Amino acid sequence: MALFVDSVLNSLLAKCHLSANGEYGWKSLDRKTGRLMREQQPLTKKLKLILLFNPLMEWIDTTHLMRLWIHNKSVQKGKEEGTPASHNQIKTFVETYGIDMNDFEPSNIEEYKTFEDFFIRTHVPTVADSRVVAYDSVAETKKLWIKGTDFSLASLVMDTQLGAHFADAAIASFRLSPQDYHRYHSPVTGTVKSFRSIPGDHYQVDPIALQSSVNILTANARSYLVIETDEFGDVLFVAIGATDVGTVRIHEGLQKPGTPIKKGVEIGYFQFGGSSIIVAFQNAAIKFDQDLLDLGRQKIQVSVEVGMSLGKSNPRKKKIA
Repeated sequence: MALFVDSVLNSLLAKCHLSANGEYGWKSLDRKTGRLMREQQPLTKKLKLILLFNPLMEWIDTTHLMRLWIHNKSVQKGKEEGTPASHNQIKTFVETYGIDMNDFEPSNIEEYKTFEDFFIRTHVPTVADSRVVAYDSVAETKKLWIKGTDFSLASLVMDTQLGAHFADAAIASFRLSPQDYHRYHSPVTGTVKSFRSIPGDHYQVDPIALQSSVNILTANARSYLVIETDEFGDVLFVAIGATDVGTVRIHEGLQKPGTPIKKGVEIGYFQFGGSSIIVAFQNAAIKFDQDLLDLGRQKIQVSVEVGMSLGKSNPRKKKIA
């Protein structure tokens, strides 16, 4: 079915002479410029998302055959992106998405041996990292943004005690597109309390998919840290893979409880594909900036940069028993 959808949509796009890539994605506000735009996204991907993640077709996404096809496709994609031949994709990718390589190190695309090396490139400070929506509670998050029938923090981390510890947590949901920077950094300073890696599926994490009844985030492969802080109490950081993401990696040195971690330190990285990060703060531990809350309630993502404020802390001392 997925192969059939791919073939039909690609054929129609060619016949209609429509732009293969443009601002077809979800609404996003550039926090720096104040410009409201749609995310740059291939039109074929947009059409496939609409076709597959709607009330009439969602059942297909949950079948074993579809899940197996997505998994195998993602694994194969990851292998291909790690070969020397994949280097030839970099120039077209940079031109298609208008990526300014002066923002990255190294800036010369010829220095990347494979597309995988390019995908996990490092950047200089103040480059736009992702798009975020923020909500004061899990209930509001489920109502407006993540509508999978099984979504809860307990299901996300597969731990009822940890889920209860973050009951009615405030949620910041970050989403990365393939053209974005795919290394992730600690949002807080503290000490690692726990680490876990959970295998899973590779569903799309586009907002169209997240707002379907399919359990995307609680089914996809993911890894998480719990970080104990003086400023926010305990903070849950969950890195979630998606279609074509072969690896969700948290650096080995940060997997051991008791390891100190500073705000801004690199935690890990995703390999090729879109992906998502959930950061949960205990109830009342943070007050998100009002612009993020207002736009989130309108289902508008906000493009954020390193160093931008997300909110202010309400210090507390809740600990995991």
